[in-house]
Amino acid sequence: MSRAAKLSKVGRGLAIPDRNGLRQKVHGIWLRRELPTIDKILHEVNEDPSLPNFKRTTLYNIIRILDFVFAKRKRYGVLTEREDLINLRRNYLYDIRKYREEGRTIYYLDETWLNAGDRVDRVWIDKTVNSKYDAFNKGLTTGPTNLTGKGKRLIILHIGSDKGFLPGGLLCFESKKNSADYHDEMNDDNFKEWFESILPRLDPNSIVVMDNAPYHFVQAEKYPSASWKKAEILEWLNSKGAVFDRPMLKAQLVVKARELKPRQQTYIIDNLAKDAGHTILRLPPYHCEFNPIELAWAMVKGYVKRLNTTFKIDDVHQLLNTAIEWVTAENWRNFIKHVIEEENKIWKVDDIMEELIEEMEPCVLTITGETSDDESS
Repeated sequence: MSRAAKLSKVGRGLAIPDRNGLRQKVHGIWLRRELPTIDKILHEVNEDPSLPNFKRTTLYNIIRILDFVFAKRKRYGVLTEREDLINLRRNYLYDIRKYREEGRTIYYLDETWLNAGDRVDRVWIDKTVNSKYDAFNKGLTTGPTNLTGKGKRLIILHIGSDKGFLPGGLLCFESKKNSADYHDEMNDDNFKEWFESILPRLDPNSIVVMDNAPYHFVQAEKYPSASWKKAEILEWLNSKGAVFDRPMLKAQLVVKARELKPRQQTYIIDNLAKDAGHTILRLPPYHCEFNPIELAWAMVKGYVKRLNTTFKIDDVHQLLNTAIEWVTAENWRNFIKHVIEEENKIWKVDDIMEELIEEMEPCVLTITGETSDDESS
């Protein structure tokens, strides 16, 4: 296995919450107006019981997977982030602030899953709990669990705002694939069908925030590539009014098609939203903490896991419906308030990062590559 493949495997093996936790450790160091180095990050990560313990080399390799870069200063490698990622994040934060100031309703959507065998690892049994609503409020269960395995899985898609989950916005279906990634269950067609049903339910001139899942990025028009047949490329070029004064090879046609490709690609979902008077806003990579529905999902899953005693998929489905009903508009407003605090924190991190790097001696930003004395300090 190549070194690149090994690194990729290391990255895939790290749970998403752990990746986010590691990233937040780096941001926390910047927020204290300190310069993050590998050794400083390693110490903080290994001191946190909620994160895995890493060896120095392993941590360095994971940082490479997470698209950090180093600002070199003599023999010190100060960890920052790729310019394109900072740019995407800053633009998102600017846009969402502007939309809030304009008073536009902001909806957040996301997909998640529930397994029939999901339950809390440990539960307190309180015999004074006499209803599911009471259990939900107290965070308790009315009896012991009997785990029978993960079993079947529900794929869930929903959307909400400061008014709560959107009525009629839930899409839930049973998984048909034995895949570790629930995103494999969602495809372009069923997401598009669901999204079209949602648009008439939204407030006028709304913003819809979503992540970067592949089915959110289906192009409105497909453009020729080297994998196309020569005749297909010629047909596409003719449809664009291209004229040729000489015979051309396929490689030349691909170059010509690339020249005619617009700089800004358009996507089916964006066009549907625009036609309905709404705007799509995509989360920056690696920042699921900017989506308040993640907190709503945590609340919903906590309820289902506490009260799941049969481990039957139909019962889990019913628990899901009940949990969603009990997530209130007030809960959503609190989730959004927390997200705004996170947004403000990262805005400040970017300002501090730029300021401190400007104060450093002249440096060169390089994408993390082979470990060297400079980069591994």
